[in-house]
Amino acid sequence: MKFAVRFYTKTGNTKKLAEAIAKELGVEALPLEEPVTEATDILFLGNSYYAFDIDPEVKAFIKSLDKSKVGKIVNFGSAAMLNSTYKKVKAEASKVGIQMDEKEFHCKGEFKFLHKGRPNEDDLKAIAEFARQYK
Repeated sequence: MKFAVRFYTKTGNTKKLAEAIAKELGVEALPLEEPVTEATDILFLGNSYYAFDIDPEVKAFIKSLDKSKVGKIVNFGSAAMLNSTYKKVKAEASKVGIQMDEKEFHCKGEFKFLHKGRPNEDDLKAIAEFARQYK
């Protein structure tokens, strides 16, 4: 099974989650600016809500994906207020013909005075365990 991890973050929270997944799977967590160039069974895609939507950079990244190289996307992320970006990411993935895994990981993320210290060590352990199920 071949894995790739890509993430978009403005605060660094999603990067922490991406690095925990990558460590568990033995790959490198890379920002969206790094394209997926090799055949990948599962692409772990980290993102969050910004102004009640996924960032345009996330949409552009998904649009750039080659469906012949990506088996499916597993969504993950953190947010201070809103939860899952799954439906937004799935809508973009369906436009390019890439399947979304039914499972996803989401946790609280620190923003200003909300959720201080999140994602924390428990969150990082939880996402590593989440990634382990795909091995």
